Amino acid sequence: VYGDGLARPEDVVEPGDLGLREGELMEEYLRQFTLGPRSEDLAWLDCGSGADGLDREWELGPDGAHGLSEHERDAVRFRVAQGITGRPGKAPHGWRRWAEEAFHPPQPWRELLGAAVRSAASGPGAGEDYTYGRPARRSTALPGTVLPSLRRRPPRVSVVIDTSGSVSDAELGSALLEVAAIARAVGGRRDLVTVVPCDASAGIARRLCREGGIPLTGGGGTDLRAGFTRALRTRPSPDVIVVLTDGQTPWPDTRPPCRTVVGLFPRHHDNHAYDESNPEYVPDSPPEWARVVDIG
Repeated sequence: VYGDGLARPEDVVEPGDLGLREGELMEEYLRQFTLGPRSEDLAWLDCGSGADGLDREWELGPDGAHGLSEHERDAVRFRVAQGITGRPGKAPHGWRRWAEEAFHPPQPWRELLGAAVRSAASGPGAGEDYTYGRPARRSTALPGTVLPSLRRRPPRVSVVIDTSGSVSDAELGSALLEVAAIARAVGGRRDLVTVVPCDASAGIARRLCREGGIPLTGGGGTDLRAGFTRALRTRPSPDVIVVLTDGQTPWPDTRPPCRTVVGLFPRHHDNHAYDESNPEYVPDSPPEWARVVDIG
């Protein structure tokens, strides 16, 4: 073949170099070929640094390689994860767990929820009030007049917990843990945290510092608008409202006068409806004026 004008590659491996007969087909060579002393110096049998992470002399290195872009790498990971989830019984458990994380990367929702509460509590206007205990510096410009100064007090947080029948006991227990985390996020002042259980109607607003546990009564339908109303009527009024819910509720039409953080319990309804009596029902998404954090 090479004598008919086809250029012979450099360092070509011929059958004779491996102790094989000339003129046979590739399928026949594969049945006869074995690794041994004749093939240990052949570079094409080496998988390269991709197999063991060790550099080879004949490799181009990072400067000479045409690496994949970030989007191409994501596409490769997605295709591999798609193949693993397509046959879950064939892949090891570790690979199946990796594929699930590739499709649904885990969120540090506890950190996100704490950061959202701290951000809302430290925003402009939250926890600010005037006091005459320390006169304002502008008082020097007005002799005989004492002006109050603006100071920041610890923010007050009201937590509305969804206690309807669609929220499980495990999620209610998780909500109580988040209430304790919210208290730590605002400096550990438990007396400034109020809890309002709510299903179709709002329960009694209770301070977190009270002795005994907080009864999470409910189990009926869901209308957290009553919880918003009860939280805003507490005195002193809250600087931040935190809502822990599964999202299957109507929301207030108007924005509350304080900042709002919504923690959503996970719900997956890919194969069935939210409401068996109304298959077309889809709950409203949280309003745009609320900071939303997915829990779990």
